[in-house]
Amino acid sequence: MKVWVRQDKHTFLLNKDERGKKPGMTANITKSPRPLKITIVGDGMVGKTCMLITYTRNEFPEEYIPTVFDNHACNIAVDDRDYNLTLWDTAGQEDYERLRPLSYPSTNCFLLCYSISSRTSFENVKSKWWPEIRHFSAHVPVVLVGTKLDLRIPNSEKFVTTQEGKKMRKEIHAFNLVECSAKKKQNLQQVFEEAVRAVERKPKTTSKQSCKIL
Repeated sequence: MKVWVRQDKHTFLLNKDERGKKPGMTANITKSPRPLKITIVGDGMVGKTCMLITYTRNEFPEEYIPTVFDNHACNIAVDDRDYNLTLWDTAGQEDYERLRPLSYPSTNCFLLCYSISSRTSFENVKSKWWPEIRHFSAHVPVVLVGTKLDLRIPNSEKFVTTQEGKKMRKEIHAFNLVECSAKKKQNLQQVFEEAVRAVERKPKTTSKQSCKIL
């Protein structure tokens, strides 16, 4: 089994027995990166897989290959701290509705994706995806991601506007909205930086027995 790992501006292909090693890490780094699990959800064909492949491998896949379940990994520095992200790509098709939630346990943040060029995928954010992830992962933070930004035509009603995206973000209480383009490599870094910030700024959880500081 192999996994693609991105660190800074370089990409590495590691064999399973090498995954514990940190490529390019120098001896003067003493603090280990914090591991985070990021799960990506949204309708099929909105560009989830393209976004992950382009970010972790620094190359845009020209052919569409439907995803069942796949994992990617990358190292990222956000606000002076290092993180190791495990990125879980999920299938948006109805055929996998029963299997998909198996990817949700231990998720630190969800990237809820819609295509700016598909109003149906945007409407499904509120009608399908938000209820699903709240049902299985009630307190996990969410970053709303509008993909295929490069396709938007100004003043065309066919495309989801930034203002509509911001309104949706408020309605579903997502941490932030990021619009991006995998093809143009636009705002991809920001997507994952905001996912990390969503985890770090997650409100403290309380229970009747105790108060836990995360």
